Amino acid sequence: MPFAFPALPAAAPLARRSGLLLAALFAIAPLAACSDEGRLVLHTATGDHAFNVEVVDTDETRARGLMYRQELADDAGMLFDFMDEREVSFWMRNTFIPLDMIFIDAAGVVKTVHVNARPHDPTSIPSQVPVRYVLEIAGGRSEEIGLKPGDTVEHERIEASPKP
Repeated sequence: MPFAFPALPAAAPLARRSGLLLAALFAIAPLAACSDEGRLVLHTATGDHAFNVEVVDTDETRARGLMYRQELADDAGMLFDFMDEREVSFWMRNTFIPLDMIFIDAAGVVKTVHVNARPHDPTSIPSQVPVRYVLEIAGGRSEEIGLKPGDTVEHERIEASPKP
């Protein structure tokens, strides 16, 4: 959906024009941050746990991820779709909230989980194995719901999501 910026007269002070431009950019930032939204379910030994996720699937949206966000609800997350399986790595630079990173293969099976990644930490967090998806949720949530490697994920993008 294209966005048109309102025209400002040339005589308008630069600060006013810049301020309006920034306000407009921040107003549309949540729309530009994701290409798709939806319901995702994590199937664990403790039950099924639903999350509302933003899906990011371009180099630009994956690079931004959850950077600069100040909060994340317990039932919210971001699903990174890399479109094919490969080893990936994340970091927490410019990320203000602790996150759990759940590395998922193309069939929707959880392969590895990194719990409570530290805000602003530039240390690389690798998937350790080829994955297609990475789910980021609030730090500590994966332990709260008992998520373990081998558990499964259900989402409209994931082809096969067998329940345990």
